[in-house]
Amino acid sequence: MAIPAPPGARETPGPAGRPVPELAPGLVADWHARGGELVDLLALVRERLGGVGAFRPAPGLPPTVLVTDPDAVRHVLAHHPDRYVKRSHRARVLVGDGVLSATGDAWQRQRRLLQSQFTGRGMRRYEARITAAARVTAARWETYARTGEVFDLAAELRRFALDTIWRALTSTPLDPATESELGSVAGVVAALPSLPADRIAAQAAVAADIARIDAVAERAVRAARDSDPGPEGPGLLHVLVDASATRPEYTDRLIRDELVTLLMAGHETTATTLTWLYLLLDRHPQAREHALAAGPDGSPERREAVQALVHETLRLYPSAWILPRHATEPDTLAGHALPAGTDLLVCPYLVHRDPALWPSPETFDPTRFTTPGRRPAHPGAHLPFGLGPRACLGLQFALRESVTLLEHLLPGPVPRFLSVPHKTAYGLTVRPDGPTPAVLDGGHADPPPPMR
Repeated sequence: MAIPAPPGARETPGPAGRPVPELAPGLVADWHARGGELVDLLALVRERLGGVGAFRPAPGLPPTVLVTDPDAVRHVLAHHPDRYVKRSHRARVLVGDGVLSATGDAWQRQRRLLQSQFTGRGMRRYEARITAAARVTAARWETYARTGEVFDLAAELRRFALDTIWRALTSTPLDPATESELGSVAGVVAALPSLPADRIAAQAAVAADIARIDAVAERAVRAARDSDPGPEGPGLLHVLVDASATRPEYTDRLIRDELVTLLMAGHETTATTLTWLYLLLDRHPQAREHALAAGPDGSPERREAVQALVHETLRLYPSAWILPRHATEPDTLAGHALPAGTDLLVCPYLVHRDPALWPSPETFDPTRFTTPGRRPAHPGAHLPFGLGPRACLGLQFALRESVTLLEHLLPGPVPRFLSVPHKTAYGLTVRPDGPTPAVLDGGHADPPPPMR
C-alpha cells in the first residue's frame, strides 16, 4: 500500500519507486490489545516487511515508516540529513533549546562550538578529570568490598558518570549537595515517555524537578563567570560562558539549556551502558576473564579488549535505540517511494539484532569487535550513538570514561547481584527496569533470567 501524504499537505508529485509495504491493521490491533511495547510492534514490522516497512500507530493516522535496512539507514541519517530532519524532541521540556533539540542554523552553530571540545586536544583536556572520577569510584568500591555493604549498582554507576561530566563542565568534583539536586535530571528523564503531549501540561508535571535543576545551573553559570579556568584548562561551561562575549545568541538561558543537555546526555547514557555491561558480565563471567587476560594492566591489548566489552554492550543496548525523522521532500528510499511529510523511525536496536548482519545477534560476544571480519563492514550496521552529522557529540567522551572506569574496576572484586531487573524499559534510553542491589565479595551470582 502506498503511503498517502498527511492530511492538509500540499500536493507534490511523488518520487519514482515501489510503494512502501504496510503492516496489516489487524496485526497492529492485536498488538494494541496485548498492551505491547513499541519495540515489539517494530520487530513485527521488520519481521513481516523487511528493512523498510510502514505501520499505522492507530486507525486514522498516517503511516510511519520503520527503517532498519543499513543502506536505507545511511541514506536517511548520513547522506541526506537535510531531507530527513528532527522535529520536536521529547526531552525539550528538560533541555530547552540545547544542541540535542535545536534545529536548522541554530543547531549548526551550537554543534560547531561544542564539537571542538570532544575531539583531539579537547578530549585530552578531560582525560585527567575522567581518571580522577574513576579513582574516586574505585576507592568507594574498595570500601564496599571491605565492609560487605549492599549498594545499588545502577545508582553507583550513575554517580560516577555524573561526577565525570560535572568535572568536565565545571572543573570541580561533584559535591554531595549538587549530586542530590541533580538527581532530578534522572527523574525527569524517566518521566518523559509518560508526560502529557501538551507542552504546558508537560512542564507543569515536572516543574518541581526543573526548578531544582535550574537552581544548580544558575549557580554553576555564575561560578563560571566569576572564576578563571583551572590548571587543567577551561571546562565546558567556561567555553559556553566565553562564547557569550562574542555570540549574542548565547544568553544565560541558552547556556543553561546547553549545560542541562550535556548533563543529561553526558551521564544517563553512560551510566545505563555500564549497568547493562555489569548485568551481562554477571551472566558471562568468561568475558571479563578474557578481557583481563588480553594483556597486562595499561597495555593496548587490555584496552582493546575492554573497549570490545563496551562496544558489544552498546550493540545490544544502543544509547540511541530509536531515531525519529521527518521527510521534508519526496524521496526514493531503498527503491520505495516516500512522499514529503512522511514520519520515519530509524531503529538501531533492531539493526543491531539483525541476524543477516550480526550472526547469533542475541548472544553477548565481545570478540565480534576484536576478531577481524566478525563485525559488519557496512557503516549503517552499527550506530549506537546515531550516524551522520546528528550523531552524538559525546561519543568519544562516553567511550573514554567507560573504558577508564572499567580499567580501574574490572581487576577488583566482582559484583554479586542480590536480584536483577526482569524487564527492560524502552524510553529515552533502553534501561533495566528495576533496582540492581549488589555486594562486592569476589564471587558470582547465579545467572539471572534472560532480559529482553
